[in-house]
Amino acid sequence: MKKYIKIARLDHWIKQFFIMPGVAVALLLTEHSLTDINLLNLFFGFFGTCFIASANYVINEWLDAPFDKYHPVKKNRPVVTENMQLKWVLVEYAIFIVFGLLFSYLVNKLFLYTSIVLLVMGVIYNVKPIRSKDIVYFDVISESINNMLRLLMGWFIVTSDSIPPSSILLGYWMAGAYLMATKRFAEYRMIGDPSTAGLYRKSFVRYTEKKLLASSIFYALASTFCLGVFLVKYRIEYLLCIPFIFLLFAYYSAMSLDNDSAAQKPEKLYKEKKLMLIVLLIIVLFIICTFCNFDFLKPLTSSALIKLEV
Repeated sequence: MKKYIKIARLDHWIKQFFIMPGVAVALLLTEHSLTDINLLNLFFGFFGTCFIASANYVINEWLDAPFDKYHPVKKNRPVVTENMQLKWVLVEYAIFIVFGLLFSYLVNKLFLYTSIVLLVMGVIYNVKPIRSKDIVYFDVISESINNMLRLLMGWFIVTSDSIPPSSILLGYWMAGAYLMATKRFAEYRMIGDPSTAGLYRKSFVRYTEKKLLASSIFYALASTFCLGVFLVKYRIEYLLCIPFIFLLFAYYSAMSLDNDSAAQKPEKLYKEKKLMLIVLLIIVLFIICTFCNFDFLKPLTSSALIKLEV
């Protein structure tokens, strides 16, 4: 059973912590506090998200097997190298769906609906006739929408009375698109041969390093703009965090230029000490800016011009 467990990518469950910013934003913008969080909802919500993600990983690995054999690393995946049977893959897929939806239902209805959308996005991304992962640019956009869904799931763990502002939803979505485009860029560079890259991933036939790098910059700019709107609109103190968010994007882009870049494996990013140090610094700054008021920033929200005495 080890090979069937492996294709569920349990080591990727760490990525489901992307629901936590949704929890934080809900606590910031609603009347709920930390003491109001139902720990059982948090437990069911996190593992429900993990099970849905694993269901998507299972069909991803099975349907990608004919293409993964052209990848220098993924060619060693169990579906490519082992004699695995479709019937057991489908059974595994169904089991993860059942547990994922059951745990989601135990949180609340909106969390369940969002989990269903996350599951459907896995089908759209992996299964023909759509198989969005083969469509240039749409591959990144369709996969990164899962980032926004995770934010919603974190929000719904805290409250089901409202939805987050569009600025944070779009900003989180575009941040996910930036991560995916950067991953594609690093992967394309690592393969090194455009023809082999096209055999591995159909969208790579129309991608180039220049297009991937340019698209990642676009997504980064879109993300920081939306996040900037959110920060200024809801708490001007967060403006102090913006330079460090820029630093995070810049450092991650620089990482993608490394040989065998860690950007190809987001689930392993916690091992990148410098990157984690920047993330920790941003978290600390956000906490400080949440509880401290800086009056010198208040005039920045005014549209009045600065008057000069001549």
